[in-house]
Amino acid sequence: MTEFVDGWIFGHTLGEGAYGEVKLLLNKSTGEAVAMKMIDLEKHPDARQTVRKETAIHRMLSNPNIVQYFGKRSEPNMEYIFLEYASGGELFDRIEPDVGMSAWEAQKYFRQLISAVEYLHSKGVAHRDLKPENLLLDENDNLKISDFGLATIYRMQGKERCLERRCGTLPYVAPEVLLRPYHAEPADIWSCGIILVALLAGELPWDQSLAECPEYMTWRNGKYMSFTPWRKLDNSSLSLIKNILTHSPSSRCTIQDIKRHRWFVKKFQKAGSIEGYIRPDETDSRQVLEDENLTRFCLSQPELPGIETNTVQINLEERAGFSFSQPAHIEDLLLCTQVQNKFTQASQQNTFQRLVRRMTRFFVKTELEETVKRLINSLNNENYTCRINDCGTITISSMDRRKMPLVFKANIVEMDGKILVDFRLSKGCGLEFKRRFVKIKSLLEDIILKGPVTWPIAVATECMP
Repeated sequence: MTEFVDGWIFGHTLGEGAYGEVKLLLNKSTGEAVAMKMIDLEKHPDARQTVRKETAIHRMLSNPNIVQYFGKRSEPNMEYIFLEYASGGELFDRIEPDVGMSAWEAQKYFRQLISAVEYLHSKGVAHRDLKPENLLLDENDNLKISDFGLATIYRMQGKERCLERRCGTLPYVAPEVLLRPYHAEPADIWSCGIILVALLAGELPWDQSLAECPEYMTWRNGKYMSFTPWRKLDNSSLSLIKNILTHSPSSRCTIQDIKRHRWFVKKFQKAGSIEGYIRPDETDSRQVLEDENLTRFCLSQPELPGIETNTVQINLEERAGFSFSQPAHIEDLLLCTQVQNKFTQASQQNTFQRLVRRMTRFFVKTELEETVKRLINSLNNENYTCRINDCGTITISSMDRRKMPLVFKANIVEMDGKILVDFRLSKGCGLEFKRRFVKIKSLLEDIILKGPVTWPIAVATECMP
């Protein structure tokens, strides 16, 4: 274990993004766990102002569905941001590729998302990069919005401004953001609609919401019903999504409209079925959409209250000269699927050195060297580009179905006499990463330990760069 400062030690890497990594930080005495986001200012000198803005916004926020900000520490060449550790992992990890999840689960997470976004807008804050990779889960399976690196304040003392910055992750970005200027609230609401499609269908509807994208134009022209993902949806959810993913922001439904919609208020059975559930057919669904007559008004949130400043600070003594190597530089703030600003944040834990829960890992029966050999052979047979370092971390590169680069890592570590193979997304689409993981896991089926696994109380440590 590597010590950061007196009493605080590093656990495993939780995630990485455009400007650095997020590491698990543990207190040796109390077992307290926090996520530490690290930004290398030597490699990214432009990030200092971004960090200042991100932390200023985070200090304003206190909501059960938003990752809590604990404090930050500045060094000449590094910035450290301390955040709540969300032990449930990322929401995208709960989405089965091309299937999604049960309606009951989707509704639960979507309600929590809408509640958090409503709170943000009440503070005059726009997130501007809402996607499943930026939605975390705590130990009680409650959703928490993370990563405020692209967030901004759009309303102060009742005065609202239009936004100009072209930013976000393309499949989730509202069409008006690509044209500019745009209103903040409808743009965030659009992203929530795309997230709902991903939750219910396990796929994204299009690469970007532009006329050049045929999938988007099929949707906009109302000729989508025979295509996926729309044919997977029932009438009620499709009705809600239709009203959210409306091209014109002035016609798009508001958060209050969403909260009144019948899908949002319907009581689903926990198994995912609902009373009177009917699979959609084209005629019925179109009739439902034509009958939907919600009153829509843009920009209807309350004014900004006073800024809260009573933030809890973590007091860590100075330690100079500490830094990590960073991922590739981002060329543009508008993040395509292959270069998402993916910082996996995290939530306070009472259990010392507890692993974050993720579905993209498994234990194997083979020894370390045999496991590495089997995995590398399987990856080569699937035409992946692989490289391995001395610590057993395999970096895997490929192109996804949208012809965008996809990069993920497999860490192979020994824990309590067992070999753990732990996959983590580095760059690219979370759903596509999950798709690839499922395929790779199936190729190793004969060596995977079956049945329930008792997770060891330990931290999967990694070599420091």
